[in-house]
Amino acid sequence: MRRVIFVWLPDLATERLRRTGCAPPDRPLALTMAAGQVQRVVAVDPLARQAGLRPGATLADSLAQAPDLISRPAQPMADQRLLEGLSDWCTRYSPLAAPADHGLWLDITGCAHLWDGEAGLLADLTARLTRQGFSVRAAIADTPGAAWAWAHHGRGNSPILPPGRPRDALAPLPLAALRLNGATIAGLEAVGLRVIGDLLGMARAPLAARFGPEPGRRLDQALGDLPEPISPLAPVAPHRVQRAFAEPIGRTEAVEAALEGLLAELCRRLDGEEMGLRRIEVSLFRVDAAVLRLSVGTGRPSRDAPHLLKLLRPQLDSLDAGFGIETIAVAALGLAALAPEQARLGAASAAAADGQARCARLFDALTARLGDGRVARLLPHSSHVPEQAVLRCPPLARFDPQASWPVGRRPIRLFDPPEPVEAVAPIPDNPPVLFRWRRTTHRIRLADGPERIADAWWKEHTPTRDYYCVEDETGQRFWLYREGWFGADPPPRWFLHGLVS
Repeated sequence: MRRVIFVWLPDLATERLRRTGCAPPDRPLALTMAAGQVQRVVAVDPLARQAGLRPGATLADSLAQAPDLISRPAQPMADQRLLEGLSDWCTRYSPLAAPADHGLWLDITGCAHLWDGEAGLLADLTARLTRQGFSVRAAIADTPGAAWAWAHHGRGNSPILPPGRPRDALAPLPLAALRLNGATIAGLEAVGLRVIGDLLGMARAPLAARFGPEPGRRLDQALGDLPEPISPLAPVAPHRVQRAFAEPIGRTEAVEAALEGLLAELCRRLDGEEMGLRRIEVSLFRVDAAVLRLSVGTGRPSRDAPHLLKLLRPQLDSLDAGFGIETIAVAALGLAALAPEQARLGAASAAAADGQARCARLFDALTARLGDGRVARLLPHSSHVPEQAVLRCPPLARFDPQASWPVGRRPIRLFDPPEPVEAVAPIPDNPPVLFRWRRTTHRIRLADGPERIADAWWKEHTPTRDYYCVEDETGQRFWLYREGWFGADPPPRWFLHGLVS
């Protein structure tokens, strides 16, 4: 059965400023936002609420009521970034975590046993958020709607709703627990409907005809009759292993030892499914709620835990553990089939297989050290357009025997994109006699061309190119082309596409 946590952070905006030291802790704080020519209060902290201040009032009236009030402009984008960071940190409890309006969603289905049950998980989550300076109210229920309602309005009760239909628990709660807007709530209360139980026995058609579909939709979501998915910020990995520590660790050797065990456990799981890793991500959850991410990829599927650990070591050397790491998780972001291989017969075939494996490990190590996309293999591609005649592929990409390298002289170095130049050339098809490139004039001594190259016929409005290989008076060689025809509109342009060695 599905189980969901909603974490309500009612004072997130003001507590964010308190945590960053932007407001003294002993004076009331209010956040304001411009509404036309008037500054209105959009959030207040507990001290301001004790002084009788409420959101919606003007800043002038609030200052008259509390002269020692501190006002700061609201920053909704900063609040959203903080929620996203907290949502990322909450993946230590469940990979299905997402930010909400003034709170967080966590789908903990199948995760509670890792924390000694739902009560242990909820207690650990709320205690850690409280230590970080947040006011927290959280609840667990079968649906996101029920968890939201119980976190906001289930005061004086256990924060955990027992599994099963939450109808009886939600019935006495006010209509605001259904996440309805103020106008809809006022309309329902005007006809005598004040709690959720008043809606349970009503026919939906008359209710929708008078108040719209929202009350029925929210009620069905809270009761589990209408699905309400939780969309995490990042895709959920198909395989994930995790380890929490009794005491935070910070030494690189300790982190490496924990990773070694987690990688071995993940590879054992994949061995039974005949799958191999193509990309992994390591998440390190620090004491200060920061999350560090390390990721590496492999050229071909792998279940070699020592090799994967070796790829991660360069990133571990520069790891900033802060005040310590509490939890480490390893997720398989990319998988591919990896069936058991038949042992090679004969020294030659065994040596060839070992050589291929060594090359794969070498390319993985180079990619991990230099970065993704820095190690590539250039392969020919059937195209007359020079910049499309070579493909940049992964280092272990297979060579197509039907493809061939471009015929004729081609520069080894091409500019991407080609650089425009100013050229002087007799018309209509003669090579240039001089051109100016990067503020330098080059007078042509020798020239060869033109070589006419056109793009694919199905691509419309693609100008034809006339290429020339030229040599200037100093012996430098260039590969120029003219795009377009003389006498046409627009007039032709000249480009330098490469340098000839």
